[in-house]
Amino acid sequence: MTSEQFLENVLNDLRVELTDEFDKNFERNAFFDQAWPETKRNVTRGSVMQRTGGLRGSIRSDVEAGGLHFSSSMPYADIHNTGGILTITANMKKFFWAMYYKASGAVSSKKDGTASKSKRNITLTEEAAYWKSLALMKVGDKITIPKRQYIGHHPQVDDLIQQVSDDNVQEFANDIAAALQKIHK
Repeated sequence: MTSEQFLENVLNDLRVELTDEFDKNFERNAFFDQAWPETKRNVTRGSVMQRTGGLRGSIRSDVEAGGLHFSSSMPYADIHNTGGILTITANMKKFFWAMYYKASGAVSSKKDGTASKSKRNITLTEEAAYWKSLALMKVGDKITIPKRQYIGHHPQVDDLIQQVSDDNVQEFANDIAAALQKIHK
């Protein structure tokens, strides 16, 4: 085994292990042991980072140029991983209004025309109120997105790198020992 093959083996093993650990962050609702901040609104389906599973499923990892590269095709992936500030645009306001009308239109009513007090309706009216509050913001206002990191450096990543490297060094040493035994026979 050449040094290039050894490095490629280590990087491929790391890619598999780290991809699995970063995926588990979505189950943990945390970046390893650092819990994600709570949301301001009540999330009824899963966590805020897993409502559709789109972000979680979009994460890709590649071995390139002697290193690992993680990426996502989702445009909002970076802001969730690092946190940041969004500026409200006219298109965002249109989207917020559309979501408001969608949520408020789904509220069921009684025969007399008043909204029923079912659990579903209460949730829908809370969701509609959330979208309306966003839609009423002015163009140029700012929204702060808290950091909900799911990929990056962490002491547990260092431990995993050490473990995978040690395993590969041991395997390489065993291969050398086996080759040397064949020569001496």
